[in-house]
Amino acid sequence: MANILTVYFSLKGQTIAPGMKIVNLKKGNTAVVAEYIQKAVGGDLFEIETVKTYIKDHMKMIYEAKEEQKKGIRPELRVFPDSIEEYDTVFVGTPNWWNELPMPVVAFLEHFDWKGKKISPFVTSEGSGVGSMVDQIRKICQGAEIKEALSIRGSEAEVSESRIDSWTKIKI
Repeated sequence: MANILTVYFSLKGQTIAPGMKIVNLKKGNTAVVAEYIQKAVGGDLFEIETVKTYIKDHMKMIYEAKEEQKKGIRPELRVFPDSIEEYDTVFVGTPNWWNELPMPVVAFLEHFDWKGKKISPFVTSEGSGVGSMVDQIRKICQGAEIKEALSIRGSEAEVSESRIDSWTKIKI
């Protein structure tokens, strides 16, 4: 089996649930999906974490995120893996922020050479799907084979293990 890395960015705390209501999560939706993927395929699990803390109020945080995207700000990340050389397949997970990659994910992807890697993106949102994120990944990760993305409704992450398991079987 290929050497596999599942890397993800996820925020816990406030998020939008169906009906535009705000809920508080002990674990972010993308983290839940990442853990299901890692359980299904094995390999290593890595969380992208920023040095800065995002605003806790979700409705304010989304505008903070939009400003980062607009200005091209790459927030400083706490740590990177020493290398991704040993990995053949990388699952990259992210929430959908304004139909684009969150800037912490951009900072992570830009840090490495992706030539020869297989990347399987996965996204959580409340209905926006993958937006332009696959195109962004393709542009940043030159030389990688980008697989079809999986989109999971964030509010359904906890109950999506079998769907996630089926998707991973065709991605390796």
